[in-house]
Amino acid sequence: MLIRAILNFAFALNSSIRYKLIKKFFYNILCNTDYKYKKYFDLFMIVLIIISITILVYEVKVAIPYWIDFFDIYIVTSIFLMEYILRLWVYNDWHSKVVKDYEESIFLDKSFDLWTPTRFILMDKISYLLSPSALIDLLAILPAYHPIRVLRIFILFRVFKLLRYTKSIHQFIDVLSNKKFELLTLLFILFFLVATSGIAIYVIEEEYNKSINSLFDSFYWALITISTVGYGDISPVTKEGRVISMLVILSGIAMISFLTSIIVSAFSEKLGELKENRMIDEINKSKEFLIIGGYGQMIKIFLKTYKDDNIPFKYIIIEKDISMVKRAIKDGYNVIHDDASEYDVLKRFNVKYNKIKFLVLTRSDINNIYMTLNAKSISRSIQVITRANDEKMAKKCYLAGANQVLMPNIIANRMLVTAITKPAMYRAIYAMLTNEHIAHLDEVNILTYRNLIGKKLKDINFKEYKLLLIGMESIIEKEFIFNPSLDIELVSGDIILIMGQRVSIKYFKNNNIK
Repeated sequence: MLIRAILNFAFALNSSIRYKLIKKFFYNILCNTDYKYKKYFDLFMIVLIIISITILVYEVKVAIPYWIDFFDIYIVTSIFLMEYILRLWVYNDWHSKVVKDYEESIFLDKSFDLWTPTRFILMDKISYLLSPSALIDLLAILPAYHPIRVLRIFILFRVFKLLRYTKSIHQFIDVLSNKKFELLTLLFILFFLVATSGIAIYVIEEEYNKSINSLFDSFYWALITISTVGYGDISPVTKEGRVISMLVILSGIAMISFLTSIIVSAFSEKLGELKENRMIDEINKSKEFLIIGGYGQMIKIFLKTYKDDNIPFKYIIIEKDISMVKRAIKDGYNVIHDDASEYDVLKRFNVKYNKIKFLVLTRSDINNIYMTLNAKSISRSIQVITRANDEKMAKKCYLAGANQVLMPNIIANRMLVTAITKPAMYRAIYAMLTNEHIAHLDEVNILTYRNLIGKKLKDINFKEYKLLLIGMESIIEKEFIFNPSLDIELVSGDIILIMGQRVSIKYFKNNNIK
């Protein structure tokens, strides 16, 4: 009966949407760095830690009021205790493991042992409790036992809790962890030098030096000498001791140089990655952004026009050629050194809630197709605009999932023929495309301007706005229609192409946006 009741409880938790939402909320607040409200919780905890440390320092010489002591010992510590318990709670799911093991036992027609999943979860939680971060959290709670004043010193461990809430410190630790082998090697060498030089100075100086009374004193001397601190409270008095001192000092300088080179190289390797992560984080905050696969002359021209036209959404370039990355940085553009045809690279971008346009204009048709396939494998909602050198490759790009395919060679050839055979038409088209004419071309997506949904073209007084209707792209017909019938009724997803002065186009959009 007891096992059945526990199973029913586990299944109830497993099927409870409210329980899952509550647990997910606390998990996001405590552990999910991408959660938008976590930064406020982190800031709140940082303030509590600073207040607690300030009170500890202040009360050394000044008697603090009772209410401050009460706030520090009970309120602040209670918050830390609640956080400690919540972190233990969200670390894993007991009910999920029980339900999974029970369903497996039913499927395999074998007896179910409740202790097996329970023991697994308990061992997992114990491993978390013994982790450095959990131990720091526990030590930060101990000052609540006010009668034992020595425990007040554990308030200092609340400083280490800052590691949870400050991203910069966390990144610093990550950088050093990448050099774990080198740092451990350096630590072993330090231990070896302190031990050997300490023992040597103890054997040589113990009878002649009044400052060295124990092996601990010699180890203390060795450590402060090898670190080049040199307090001067212990100094060798024999020639042999001074020779050892000189060797220890030289070894200390070498070790400090070695340590500095390790840290500098670690940060040099990580600096580019940290900068790229910051750029991606900023991009992911936008509702709409542009990803550019590869950097070349076409992209350079596009970005200049993009900047001049003040297009609102952000962009980022992904380039795998380091020489092109350096060129893009020199030109002043946001670029990361990576391969846009790899799944994990594009997966770093938030494709769930954001509108993404993916621009692929490299000279290689094969690379363009691979990058298109990669983008569409992540999300079909990504709008891919790619380049092809001929119509045959354009068809392959469409098959790969491209929404738009540009063929610069064919367009350039046709514009060349037009410039030779019909110069007036060429000048008109060029002026409109380059915005060098008083009239401008623009498109209006009915999905955005919902006031136009359900209206017929004849009901929209384009003359009142001093605009000319050029055509429309019908979501029903799935094609662009020049000079469409005025009886066509606009539906969500249609796009109309209009021409007029900028002020007229802006006035039309402002009056029809909802």
